[in-house]
Amino acid sequence: MPASDPVLTVAEMQAAEQALVDAGTDVDTLMQRAGCGAAEWVWRLAAGRPVTVLCGPGNNGGDGYVIAQVLHRRGLDVAVVAPIAPGTDAAQNASALYRGAIGRTASGRRGAVLVDCLFGSGLARPLSTELAGLLAELAAGHRHAVAVDLPSGIESDSGMPLNPDLPACDLTLALGAWKFAHWTMPACARMGVRRLVDIGVTAPPCSARLSARPRLDPPAPDAHKYRRGLLGVVGGAMPGAGLLSARAAMHAGAGYVKLFSGHSHPAAPAALVVDARPLAEALGDARLGAILAGPGLGRDEGAKARLEQVLDTDAPLVLDADALILPGPRRFARETLLTPHEGELESLCRLFGVDGGSKRAKAQELARKSGAVVLAKGPDTLLCAPDGRLHLFPPGPSWLSAAGTGDVLAGVAASRMATGAGAFLAAEQAVWLHHEAARIAGVAFSADELAKAVKAAYARFL
Repeated sequence: MPASDPVLTVAEMQAAEQALVDAGTDVDTLMQRAGCGAAEWVWRLAAGRPVTVLCGPGNNGGDGYVIAQVLHRRGLDVAVVAPIAPGTDAAQNASALYRGAIGRTASGRRGAVLVDCLFGSGLARPLSTELAGLLAELAAGHRHAVAVDLPSGIESDSGMPLNPDLPACDLTLALGAWKFAHWTMPACARMGVRRLVDIGVTAPPCSARLSARPRLDPPAPDAHKYRRGLLGVVGGAMPGAGLLSARAAMHAGAGYVKLFSGHSHPAAPAALVVDARPLAEALGDARLGAILAGPGLGRDEGAKARLEQVLDTDAPLVLDADALILPGPRRFARETLLTPHEGELESLCRLFGVDGGSKRAKAQELARKSGAVVLAKGPDTLLCAPDGRLHLFPPGPSWLSAAGTGDVLAGVAASRMATGAGAFLAAEQAVWLHHEAARIAGVAFSADELAKAVKAAYARFL
């Protein structure tokens, strides 16, 4: 996988900035870097039209004064609205360098772009009624809204809004490093396009990163079906889901996919081997590179017995859907991937004694306690490893909110594991393939259409 960008907490970002200061870079220089970098994006979006910069009292407001001065120097119609005077030395210095107009209220100001520099990533309390009203008034009077670092009113580490009905942004410019709110719900749904502005900080050691687009390989010149990987998909009471997973898996890299099922499956593709032998016998194939259980498995006694047989094998596992209703907490010693959606994550947390908290905290603790990699699915997808690694992802198309798309994702992840990828890497690759397949499938697609699009998605990562 290519190198991925770190995602920092507020404390980690403050430590990174302090390390620069300790090495001899003053805060004013950092502010100039941030403001000038952000100004380039605002300049492009404004395209010669009027810009309003809303500046708060802290260093985020100081960044706004720098942005305003850059645009003013270039001849743009710029106005600064500063309801509170600058309160830090660096913000006061940046304000003194700005040569344009400064107002304290919106006073009917309208334009093409509003730049929100009211408060940045350190905010921990709601905006006052007056400031929230001012922000809303200015947002309504401008065609586009740009947030510098974070939209004001968002808590950085949790991604939770501190005020109701905050304006949505068209562009969010992260300063120095990504923050958790940039990629986690509910905040990330209102940030628009996200861009990273480099200010020269070196991230401290951290476990969280934004996943980078992977590069996949074609089969080796001497490959054959078993060397590419044999995947066993365990069918159950609802045969359609297992078949859907198998269809997706056939396009995601594995050389051989078997569906272990006693059903006839007249709609199965000719290339898919439906193995109707007793499950214990089918699972005894030493060539299995991975096993997927859960899609369509069911929850009756027969399903529980099939799951127990799967859990008794030694092959790498992907457990999805019904297979996440485990008979009890356990520590997985082999490569195992759990793929819960929100409700399944809650059930697993109860089973493993994971206390409440954010989705991120619960998924990380579940990974640590179970020894399995956890892919916590949803509009914001989190990938957690038992050793503490955490990857976040750019959002996929919202059309993925359809029945059966999780079965497709599980099939793709299991296929990647069958090729020899570890659970963490396989899951990461699967999320990218899943999102790309959704883009190819277009709008209002079915899970069947999504599974077919995996082949074309794979080609885009070669």
